[in-house]
Amino acid sequence: MASILFHPVVPLTLGYVANRADVPWRLIVIGMICAILPDFDVIGFKFHIDYHSTFGHRGFTHSVLFAAIIAAFGFLAAPTLKLKPLATAVFIFIATLSHGLIDALTNGGLGVAFFAPFSNERYFFPWQVIEVSPIGIRNFLSERGLTVLNSELIWIGLPCLFVALTTYIYRQTKSNQHD
Repeated sequence: MASILFHPVVPLTLGYVANRADVPWRLIVIGMICAILPDFDVIGFKFHIDYHSTFGHRGFTHSVLFAAIIAAFGFLAAPTLKLKPLATAVFIFIATLSHGLIDALTNGGLGVAFFAPFSNERYFFPWQVIEVSPIGIRNFLSERGLTVLNSELIWIGLPCLFVALTTYIYRQTKSNQHD
């Protein structure tokens, strides 16, 4: 898995790029939380749920169906939160699914069960450029953790920063043309 620190960067970037009327800051924060939600499956290790299980690490909580279920909750909760239901559902779906997509770019583990619970087959993308993060805070606070953070900075942080800066420059240029 990638670390918990960089998963929220994707919805933060997408939220910045999006129309603020459709994706306000409170939805961006919700999306950032949804981007780390799939890794709550690590609690299964405490209950001896096998990694290979559909409900093991990178199983159901990393699937397209799980992202859709979380998005459906967002759709239903949107009016209470004074958010647009469809925009909320789409944003939450993308934010939640981005977790599995990033994990499929890592170079360790068993892969991601994108189609769980219908199939427990695990997938990696052919391009596995992100160093897999060790599980557990003690293991992460090590030289290995720094290697992971460096990898995530290069393959997640910098592309997201590029997208955000490009968006900012575009908006400034567009704004200056109207003045």
